Amino acid sequence: MSTEQATEAREKESGGRTAIYVYGIVPADVEPEEQASGVGDHGVTVVRHGEVGALVSEISTDRPLGTPADMTAHAELLDGSAAVVPVLPLRFGAVMSTADAVEKELLEAHHDEFRAALEELEGRAQFVVKGRYVEKAILRELLEENAEAARLRDAIRDKSADATRDARMALGEIINQGIESKRAQDTRRVLDALDELKPLVNERPPTHEQDAVHVAILVELSKQDDLEDALARLADEWDDRVELSLLGPMAAYDFVMKRAPEG
Repeated sequence: MSTEQATEAREKESGGRTAIYVYGIVPADVEPEEQASGVGDHGVTVVRHGEVGALVSEISTDRPLGTPADMTAHAELLDGSAAVVPVLPLRFGAVMSTADAVEKELLEAHHDEFRAALEELEGRAQFVVKGRYVEKAILRELLEENAEAARLRDAIRDKSADATRDARMALGEIINQGIESKRAQDTRRVLDALDELKPLVNERPPTHEQDAVHVAILVELSKQDDLEDALARLADEWDDRVELSLLGPMAAYDFVMKRAPEG
């Protein structure tokens, strides 16, 4: 039984309250693992047209989307796939009416665009490099480098918050500006350390006031060991100053995110 026939059979059984959830675009020859599951723990299949396909699963339209489990399932399926095949991720919540709509309105309508994008992604995946300053270390560094900050620190020491409100605000502003400056410098240092990997780079906004670096990079999967080694060397240099982490491989969300048409 084809995917379309199976969908039609389930629609009849459920009174037509089903739709097709679309995760991302892959080469047409991709076969999902038997145990692969998506949103709502439904099995994952591939709808195909020409040289491209879409990772999909059937969902009930009676069930609202958007739980943490739904979003985790969406990301885990895409990221697991991206570790072995090129994937164009769609944004969470891409739902179309039927498998035929996926084929005609999504795959056929954008076939050449999808095929070209998948070719560019072949052998590549996204990684995210995140670094956060160790609070005591970065404050000590800023106070050592800025005489006015050190003076304000001494002025408010052992005094009440009410009596030193203006000085505390001034010190906070100096520290925030100092961290912004160091973030720019340290982000550049990370990218310089990774330059030989020839990554595509997307600098992300900080998610915390003490973020030192937050970048997404697209690199060849074959260079993952080199990436990890370069960051390990930098982590050694930054010991007790910046806590570095690496996420990935994952789908190329920052570089090729697509939105499915309504169907």
